[in-house]
Order: sequence, then C-alpha cells, then structure tokens
Amino acid sequence: MKNRRVAIAATGAALALVLSSCAESEREPDAGGGDDASESGGAGGEASDATFVFGAAGAPTTFDPFYASDGETFRVTRQIFQNLVGIEPGGTEFVPELATEWESSEDGLIWTFQLQDGVTFHDGEPFDAEAVCYNFERWADQNEAGQNPSAAYYYGNDFGFGEDSLYDSCTATDEMTAEVVLTRATGKFPGVLSQSSYGISSPAALEEYDANGIEVQGEGFTFPEYATDHPTGTGPFMFDSFDGTSNVTLTRNDDFWGETAGVQEIIFRIISDETARRQELESGTINGYDLPNPVDWAGLEEAGNQVLIRDPFNVLYLALNPVADPQLEDPLIRQALYHAINRDELVASQLPDGAEVATQFIPPTVAGYNESIEPYAYDPEMAEQLLEEAGASDLTIDLWYPTEVTRPYMPNPQAIYDAVAADWEAVGVTINPVARPWAGGYIDGTQQSQAPAFFLGWTGDLNSADNFLCAFFCGEDNQFGTSALPFQEDLQEALREGDAEPDEAARTALYEELNAQIMSEEWLAGPPLSHSPPAIVVGPNVEGLVPSPLTAEDFSTITLTE
Repeated sequence: MKNRRVAIAATGAALALVLSSCAESEREPDAGGGDDASESGGAGGEASDATFVFGAAGAPTTFDPFYASDGETFRVTRQIFQNLVGIEPGGTEFVPELATEWESSEDGLIWTFQLQDGVTFHDGEPFDAEAVCYNFERWADQNEAGQNPSAAYYYGNDFGFGEDSLYDSCTATDEMTAEVVLTRATGKFPGVLSQSSYGISSPAALEEYDANGIEVQGEGFTFPEYATDHPTGTGPFMFDSFDGTSNVTLTRNDDFWGETAGVQEIIFRIISDETARRQELESGTINGYDLPNPVDWAGLEEAGNQVLIRDPFNVLYLALNPVADPQLEDPLIRQALYHAINRDELVASQLPDGAEVATQFIPPTVAGYNESIEPYAYDPEMAEQLLEEAGASDLTIDLWYPTEVTRPYMPNPQAIYDAVAADWEAVGVTINPVARPWAGGYIDGTQQSQAPAFFLGWTGDLNSADNFLCAFFCGEDNQFGTSALPFQEDLQEALREGDAEPDEAARTALYEELNAQIMSEEWLAGPPLSHSPPAIVVGPNVEGLVPSPLTAEDFSTITLTE
C-alpha cells in the first residue's frame, strides 16, 4: 500500500501525516534542598541533590496513568512516564517523544512509528517496538472492571473496547519500528497518544505486578500492585514511595536518555486546603503549588514568588443529568436553569482576570469553535416563566460540588456553588446541596450518573474538538446522561462523523455545526460557564519551570537556587 508523508497541523492529526524527528517515605527534607552540582540538567542548568517540594491539592487515585482521569494523578505520573507522541513545552502542538517520526497509509488505517533508540525503562529493560506493542495490547485487553468508564476512562472514550474498538493490532516490524493498525480512520490519531493515560510502561513490570488485575470494590476499585507500588516508565523521575496520606516521593532517573533532571528528588505533599498551601509556600516548607486563588496572585508576587499564568485551554460547566433526575429531561427546565445563572457576575467575582463567559463546550483556540453562538442571556423572569410553563415552579434539585480540591477551571468550588445556588433560589428553585470530596466520591458519583446537577470542567489534553466534546458526550453512559434525551442518537452520529472526517477544513465545519446544535434550545445538555487562565506559583528560588496550557508541566526542567 502506498505511503505518503505530510506535515503535522497544530489543530490535530489529519488522516495521513508524519512528524519527522529533529523529541513509603517518612523523610521531611528542607524544601530548598542542596546545591551540590552533579551533572548537566534542568534545561541547561546544573543537576543537584536538591529536593523540590510541591503542594498537591489531592492524592493521586493511582500511579498507573492508564486507570486515571484526574490532574492530581497525571501531575505525578507525567514525571515517570513518556509517550510515543509529546506536546511542545508551553504549547499545544504535537512533537516527537518516544517516537521520532510516524507515517500513515493512504487510507489512514496503518500507522508506522519509528522509535527513539537507546532508551531503557526504570527497571533496566530496553524500550523497543515489542514494548510498544505490549502496551497497546495491554490497554485493549481489559477485564470487566478495567472496561468500566470510571477505570479506563480515556481509553474507553478514545478507542473503546470489543468489536467497536478503534484499535485493531500492533506489530513490531523490526526492533525499533512499530506498526499500529486501526479499524477506521480518525482525525485524532496519533495526537491522541500524547495524553498522559498512554504513557509507555515496562512490559516486565506490567507482567510481574499484574497490571491488569483491577477489581471493583464498592463504588470504586482495588488496583493491582503495579498501580500502587511499581509504576515503571522511561521518564526523568522514578517512583520511590507513597506514605498513604501525605507524601509522594520521586527520585531522579540518572540513566534517563534525555537531559538529566535538575533536582534529585520531587516530593508531592498533599495539602487539600488552598490557604494552607499558600501559607506553606510563604513559610518555605514547599517550593510551589498549582491553582493559587486569583485573589492571592498580587500578594504572592509582592512577597517575591512567581505567579506563572497559563493560556486558557479549559471550560467550566454545570452538567444536568436526566438519568439521575428525570425532571431534567424537559428542555424547558434545562433552559430555565441556564437563564437563571448570572454568568457575567460569576466570572467577574469568582474567576481570575482574563476569564470569559463560555458560549459552548470548547475554548476559542480550538478548531471547531463557533463564533456565531450567542451566550444565553441572564434573565430571571424568563427562567421563572419557563419553569411555570414546564409545570416545575416548585422544582427541587440536588446540586453537587466538590470539596478538598482546586481545579484550573474552578479555583474555589464552594464559592462557585454558592453563586449558582443563590441564582437558582432567586427564581424559586429549592437546592439540596451535596458536597463530596473530589477523590472520595465526587468523580465516581458524577461518572456513574448519581448527580442530577454538578460542577465539572475540562482542561484539554490536546488541541482537538473531539478531545472536549467526546469526553463530555460520547457513549451511552456519559456524564450528561444524554442516553435519556431524544437527541442522543443524532448526537452520537454527529460525534462519529466529525471524528471520521479526514479533511481538516471539513472537520472544523462539522464541529462548528455540532457546537451550535448542542447549545440549541432543543438540546442544551447543560450550561457551559467559563474559560479561565489558571496559574501555577513557585517560590523565588525556583528556575526553569515552563507553564503549560494543558497544565502538563515537566518538572525535570526545574532547578533550585540559594
């Protein structure tokens, strides 16, 4: 079959493209670490025996990225694992990582990856084409628990399981060449492989520690030993320990094939309260934390810290799930709840400078954004009228919000809940507040359609409309419960059509049309609220951190000064 090579596009992977290569601890160390140089590292700085301590908002759910869907997990695993396809530092374009180049067949079904030579896993095993194919097969070969949408969340959305899976096979055609066969053409491949869930693991470790032995336990999962104690990748840091409550420790991989990390050790110290994280940074017991409250930005900078603001690449939304509450099947009720929210005031009072009201479920920088969509007006009188017309003037609804977490799109969940709840109560809606810990029932409950109305959002994993829209709306059991709505079949067909369109311009037009339809009065699965520029803050002695729009920072570039 004839092959062709074309340049990669910033907006995603087209049908045929190629990108050529050019790339349990009890310790409480001082946050500043040491300064004894060992070798070159950290973006041209000096690698040292320093320890970088980062204040994490929550504990990782697992150390196997394949079974993760949350940022606190990926922040850790991103330092341990690498992917075939990477993302440019500080941007959203695809670049080589463990694959140096790739190409597709004319029909977009066969993808050939040339691999980086001289790479070893943390356990000393070689990285090669056999290892790549072992990972692809491992991802596809999941038991019933592993196929649960709350387990392999990304794979279920991106590839799917069983007969309808996007993945067909992987063959090592020689030591450093892997050939991946798909069952259908898709505009998201191979860029989708840049997502953290597809970090490449050591086959020996996967097998030794029963990586696919995930089991259901109550409303959650019991993870195998690989995911709790032995995550093994090729990245600049290696897993050391997790004490179960407070500290995740990673150590530098001195055999890393790329540039040596600038610090010897990273400790992720779990501090659920944002105020406590700020206080610890100010006292010098941590070196940085993510998502500082926007009201603190000026004060943090005045104290000599560095507030690094990312470009906005996210959306905050309020999902309305009719599977959890059949009242929400009525489009008049969904419209009323949307018109009742004063989103201009919400954005101005609760989100950082630069945030804007969302008109749709993807940010303006993603191809497929429809500039002609007007925001739903804040109109309490119309909201009351619509509720009356729907026979729901006495509407009562459970409104969920998360605790023990701060998200890029939602810096203060309690404050955002308070604002929306007040707006709804003002039009006669009775609110039953449901507050659950982010990693203690909130994510599982919303994914399993237990929450009628809830706040959630998304920071894009790659520059693709499908990465946003499919994450929200694909499948029979999506978080918006669209399986209970009359437009479900049309929605799923439109999502499939957009993903399968090989021409970039035509694909963009399809997504523009779909975004308009999703926001129509007939559909309106839930109100998108805002896009906002999140920040990450580090102390004055931290150098080399490159902020990422995807919140996908690489900590190996960091060095610490006196």
